[in-house]
Amino acid sequence: MSFLTASRFPLMRGQRFMLVGLCVTLCLCWCAPNVQGQVTDAQEVSALLAVRDRLKDPYKNLNWTRKFDPCAANWTGVKCYWNASDGYLHVEELRLLRLNLSGELAPELGLLTHMRILDFLWNNITGSIPKEIGKITALFHLLLSGNQISGPLPDELGFLPNLNKFQLDLNMISGPIPKSFANLASVQHFHMNNNRFTGQIPPEIGTLPLLKHVLLDNNQLSGYLPPELALMPNLTILQLDNNNFAGTGIPDSYANITKLVKLSLRNCSLQGTIPDLSSLRRLLYLDLSVNRLTGKIMTNRLSQNITTIILSHNELNGSIPSNFSALPRLQKLALNNNLLSGSVPSDIWENVLFTSESKLDINLEHNLLSDISGTLNVPSNVTLKLSGNPVCTSANQRNIAPFCGGSNGGEDIPDESLEKPALLSCPSQICPIQGNFEYIPTLPDQCRCAAPFGVGVRLRSPSIYQFPPYLDLFKDFILSGISLYHYQVHVDSIEWESGPRLRMFLLFFPDYNKSTVFDASEVQAIANVFARFTIPGSDVFGPYDLLNFTAKGPYSNFLLPSINNGGGGLSKGALVGIVLGSISCAGVILACLLLFLQKRRQQTNSKYSVKDKSFPKVSMKVEGVKAFDFEDLEMATNNFRTQIGQGGYGKVYKGTTTDGAVVAIKRAQQGSLQGDKEFYTEIEMLSRLHHRNLVSLVGYCDEKDEQMLVYEFMPNGSLHDLLTAKYTAPLNLETRLHIALGASRGILYLHTEADPPIIHRDIKANNILLDSKWTAKVSDFGISRLAPVSDAIGDTAAHISTNVKGTPGYVDPEYFLTHKLTEKSDVYSLGIVFLELVTGMQPIAHGRNIVREVNTACQSGMMFSIIDRTMGPFPEDIVKKFMTLALRCSMDETKDRPSMLEVVRELENISSMLNPSISTSPSPPTSSLYGDRTTSYGTMDLLPRTGTDLVSGVIPTINPR
Repeated sequence: MSFLTASRFPLMRGQRFMLVGLCVTLCLCWCAPNVQGQVTDAQEVSALLAVRDRLKDPYKNLNWTRKFDPCAANWTGVKCYWNASDGYLHVEELRLLRLNLSGELAPELGLLTHMRILDFLWNNITGSIPKEIGKITALFHLLLSGNQISGPLPDELGFLPNLNKFQLDLNMISGPIPKSFANLASVQHFHMNNNRFTGQIPPEIGTLPLLKHVLLDNNQLSGYLPPELALMPNLTILQLDNNNFAGTGIPDSYANITKLVKLSLRNCSLQGTIPDLSSLRRLLYLDLSVNRLTGKIMTNRLSQNITTIILSHNELNGSIPSNFSALPRLQKLALNNNLLSGSVPSDIWENVLFTSESKLDINLEHNLLSDISGTLNVPSNVTLKLSGNPVCTSANQRNIAPFCGGSNGGEDIPDESLEKPALLSCPSQICPIQGNFEYIPTLPDQCRCAAPFGVGVRLRSPSIYQFPPYLDLFKDFILSGISLYHYQVHVDSIEWESGPRLRMFLLFFPDYNKSTVFDASEVQAIANVFARFTIPGSDVFGPYDLLNFTAKGPYSNFLLPSINNGGGGLSKGALVGIVLGSISCAGVILACLLLFLQKRRQQTNSKYSVKDKSFPKVSMKVEGVKAFDFEDLEMATNNFRTQIGQGGYGKVYKGTTTDGAVVAIKRAQQGSLQGDKEFYTEIEMLSRLHHRNLVSLVGYCDEKDEQMLVYEFMPNGSLHDLLTAKYTAPLNLETRLHIALGASRGILYLHTEADPPIIHRDIKANNILLDSKWTAKVSDFGISRLAPVSDAIGDTAAHISTNVKGTPGYVDPEYFLTHKLTEKSDVYSLGIVFLELVTGMQPIAHGRNIVREVNTACQSGMMFSIIDRTMGPFPEDIVKKFMTLALRCSMDETKDRPSMLEVVRELENISSMLNPSISTSPSPPTSSLYGDRTTSYGTMDLLPRTGTDLVSGVIPTINPR
């Protein structure tokens, strides 16, 4: 229609309105018959009715009736989409979660060939799984957990080409696991625990390329552990507890499952020795208890991030290895009920990174331990159990009675809860009595109330033993799939269950700055994220169960379907379909009109072309920034086969332009997090910013529904790549300071020399790129904002009031709480980068915040214990000054942070102390510089616990968040 109403079209206004009216009238007349009657595919209607006939619905939760169309009238749990090619609505999802349904699954489910999600979670379905489900080639999730399904698995299920999640746990399914499952090339999740499977685990499944989670615990499997499981390149969780692999051992090949995060083989009747697992650098959780394993405990180094080691109830001998004292994340060490002898180590907890929430549970009961090595000084957050050892009866050992009390046997399930936040003394009636309103517990310093939406979940296979230290990381994990702020999600309760699995209840609160109640679309969006399992995976928390939704008060009808008495309302999908149908009809008529008017249009508008639409909507044409054609970039990247990275915006490719320039091309994916606004902001910002420490924009492409940005190529990648061991050589202090100084100079340019000044808003290690000479260049200006001017007096930084954007772990806490963005927000983010450079830690990892960890270490006089040990030898005074600067930049309050000018000057001073030439040509990382990559620290002075003297290098005190 825009062609008819455009000002350049040579028709009078009245003529245009007549043409528009004619088109609409003809379209409605053409399409009106198609609106009458059913819009769902007839075969699928019949299939749903057959499904309904096989189900029992004692609580009348299903509104399925022959009187109304399934998709158009919103049948309970029936989610549809419009297929323009055949003109029908098709069932895409059958979501019948926890509706107290019984009966059996109908074979007619196989006729729903467009269905992607089949969800009967937590009902009372009996009978067997129909083999006809194997015909649903579009099926992505098969969710049947928590029913009473029995019988064997049909072989036909092994031929579902798109199946991603196989969720059948907590049923009574028997028989072997079909060998046909080796054909499930797209499957990532085998969640089939707590059934009655028998026989051998098929070795053939070792060929599955994408399988990540194998949860087959609590079955009746036998035979041997297939060594072929080690061939799966993406296996992260192998949980086979409580099966019977009698007389067999753990294959040595399991030490080659490099992505393995959790290995749990409790009570599997295993024999032999424990393989050398030192190559499993991502391993977080190891449980080999209640077997008949012999030999000594591994003495090779385990993963530095391991949280749980449970080797109890075996026949292990020898002494307790000293390497257990080098595991900073350890939460649980259970070696009880073995044949261990020698001394009880008094230093297991020496290097553990304790926080106020973390604890360490050590169980050494019922061994042959005879004495204590050193002085037994057990911290209050360590639980040590020694009963049943000779050391508890030795007259030579004193002060160990508190550790010699008995304990109960059985499965070791953590007993913990979350401490409720202490609210202010708020008026008792500030929240409405009706409507399910309550105080927002994540705002303890404010009396704010809103109506929460509840979600019950269960972590199926977490790789931790204690949850409270990981609360913040868990919120990051949940919010990675939901566009909410941290304060809007509250973990209301947790309960460890057998497995161990972690059941929890989450409350989601509306943004109190906008409303005290979610609208229906917001509730549906949250529900869909959980029901469709779209939250990205997590090594720490593993896969999750969706248990229920709690939609009380204003939300009581938001998740329920509705049918009008007058014949049923049309769903959004149906309305979209009708609109699309009408548009198609209009297109036919418009085509005739346009043919008639084409000649005149070409004469009067020859200067307009389709390609004009491909040009970006920026307000200027800047020399040096080229508008590339799609074909140019397609050729430069060999048809986009040269991917070198990926992020939330899309994929990044290396390319060579026709003039021989090597470039990096960032290609937006459809529905990316950035979109038009960030795309044009990036072009606008970089087109007028020129500094050796800012990445250069070469050009862009905006055509054929494609948005691409073309940058200078940075051969050494990002700082994040460098710090996460993508480079084999260590990174010396000189190069780290050079990178820090380069990034700081780039940000200083933005704050003081750009016209007008700019706040970057997303400073992080991923956005600091490194050229061939290790020069740091700041990149990614998609969410940058123009900086405000100072106030009238000039000594107080002005701010911008804006929604919080940025990356968790790098976001200025004051900006997060007040929504007031200042230049000091960039200083805070840069301070986090500095802490990464000096410690090698990530901003948020395994529930620990880098600022809090560093501050705790510094205040306890243990600063050098957290320095990145791959740095090589370094002068202590220089590292101390760099750490001091990093912590000053990371202060909670804006007023306590230095300006960017102060940061640059201090870094120049520190660099000149190390090497006067560092600012121009640092030494690149090379393995020859550092030998075995170990650092000899010698004797170190403990740092004072308070102070703010930047020059002397005294570490400032920071309030832990």
